[in-house]
Amino acid sequence: MLVLVAPGQGAQTPGFLSPWLDLPGAEDRLRAWSAAIDLDLVHYGTKADADEIRDTAVAQPLLVASALLSARQLFPDTGDLARDVGAVAGHSVGELAATALAGVLTDEAAIRLVRTRGLAMADAAAVTETGMSALLGGDPDTTVAHLETLGLTPANVNGSGQIVAAGTLEQLAALEANPPEGVRRVVALKVAGAFHTHHMAPASSVLEEAARALDPADPAVPYVSNKDGQAVATGADVLTRLIGQVASPVRWDRCMETFQERGVTALIELCPGGTLTGLAKRALPGVKTLALKTPDDLDAARTLIAEHSSTAD
Repeated sequence: MLVLVAPGQGAQTPGFLSPWLDLPGAEDRLRAWSAAIDLDLVHYGTKADADEIRDTAVAQPLLVASALLSARQLFPDTGDLARDVGAVAGHSVGELAATALAGVLTDEAAIRLVRTRGLAMADAAAVTETGMSALLGGDPDTTVAHLETLGLTPANVNGSGQIVAAGTLEQLAALEANPPEGVRRVVALKVAGAFHTHHMAPASSVLEEAARALDPADPAVPYVSNKDGQAVATGADVLTRLIGQVASPVRWDRCMETFQERGVTALIELCPGGTLTGLAKRALPGVKTLALKTPDDLDAARTLIAEHSSTAD
């Protein structure tokens, strides 16, 4: 059983889309999405520096566009995706890409919605100086209890010994000075806000208003939600969860548990892959993983699909 996943914010690096635009039709597709949201995704994916693409309002649509761009190279026919993929999921903003991969929204609708999300979250982040830090190692219960004493939120529970804390810069400084027992390292993330916390509540309201104009379809591919790792049956429920997800924790640990329960044998992480395959290697032993970083990885990904799709012998 093959799972297709889309990475979250912080996975972007300067110039990461440059090789993809050499593929037939890729630049035209990216320019069409750029026009739809009045944001030059070609520039940001090829020429912009690290600070420019760290901006939440830029990073979020750029990441969803890159995931979709790479997915459409793997699966030019959406019918092939529905036939070959056993489940789709995305980490945080990657869930917007997953909604399009599951057939809940069109690619353009997902790009438009993530543009609204990114702008709203950037506005919410500007109210107070906040951020996020990854904690590596330690006991999850001990870590969460320690975060609560500092006023921090366990915003991403990623499994494989990784929890991401979110809160004010002052709270994060206190965490770095006094990490939980057993935590080997505290790493500040390349994000500009305390995502998936109460600080993002205003963004949820904006997203809720934008979602009213959408007409979601029910998933054609099982869609595994960040909220609790459960597969979601209806398009309406997918949108409701997306709205709430902005200000509530990402439970990627539970998503991986669901993949395992469903019998996952291979996992492909869409561009710019790396983070989620790293987590899967530790949490899902025996599962083949592939990070789709450049077009050079496409042939290996196609081989993996042929060997692990639902129609494979």
